[in-house]
Amino acid sequence: MPYNSASDASKPRKGHRLKDIPAHDPFVLTHEETNTYYLYTTGIPELTDLERNGVLTYKSKDLLEWEGPYVVFEIPDGTWANPTHGTWAPEVHQYNGNYYLFVTLHNRDAILAEPPDVWKTNHLRGTSIACSHSPEGPFELLKKDGPVPPRDFMTLDGTLYVDEDRKPWMVYCHEWIQVIDGTFEAIPLKDDLSDANGEPLHLFKASDAPWINAERKPDVKHSVYVSDGCQLYRTKGGHLVMLWSSYNNEGYVQTMARSKSGKLEGPWEQLDPLVDGDSGHGMLFRTFEGAWMLILHHPFSTPESRAKIYEVEETEDSFKIIKHRVDLDG
Repeated sequence: MPYNSASDASKPRKGHRLKDIPAHDPFVLTHEETNTYYLYTTGIPELTDLERNGVLTYKSKDLLEWEGPYVVFEIPDGTWANPTHGTWAPEVHQYNGNYYLFVTLHNRDAILAEPPDVWKTNHLRGTSIACSHSPEGPFELLKKDGPVPPRDFMTLDGTLYVDEDRKPWMVYCHEWIQVIDGTFEAIPLKDDLSDANGEPLHLFKASDAPWINAERKPDVKHSVYVSDGCQLYRTKGGHLVMLWSSYNNEGYVQTMARSKSGKLEGPWEQLDPLVDGDSGHGMLFRTFEGAWMLILHHPFSTPESRAKIYEVEETEDSFKIIKHRVDLDG
């Protein structure tokens, strides 16, 4: 049985508010052709009427009232991913006339390494890419025999970045479960986004953020550093910045980094967090009126997690929070 009416994919309806929609890792596509905002989030059987894990979308004209949910993707049989093991961090990009879904899939039955060789069991996890001619799907996987990043890496939260030479990349997180100090990496893609087209490039590690270590307390336990939710943007001053998330002593945090060279390879400098209080995995989008908005989830736990929207100001070299738009998400 669906968690609530906003989770019932068998009966899409109008009039939902963000406070009604269980949303984790929210992503908004601004679709200018139809003057529509599309909100994408994970669809899990425990909260919906889906029989397998998938991706849901809701659509809105004003960011206030939302219609849906509509199923745009379900994990098919016959691929590397287990249809019952989750769909994380779905995001849709309009690129070269098509729409591309980046989504993290899993196969916990495909073991990469296990104790005592490693501190924690590593299993197959990574971001896949699916394609559609419509932002409403259906999306079909382009590569079915494995994720786009290296198969022996535990990766997640892959996103599309197109560099100054118009070459596409997947920027992703290398899972702390495997590397302990989670990293951000990038891998070049083929022009049609069907697969990787080169070797991974290391960008930076989560422990590079000084605020993470400043809040650490001495402990006999193993220290791990989470790397989550990378999203890249070019400011009006030409600076390349990355939104990303990790944890402080109070929970999930939305933070940001900036490339000193203005290029993907960096080096990257860490900036102060944007939002804390168990909030994160955000992305930026422009409204049809041209205003910048940050959408993220709060709190981290499911099904309590909801999408929250903040008005953002773009500066020459960064972005800063103006105010929480409680009128949209409260």
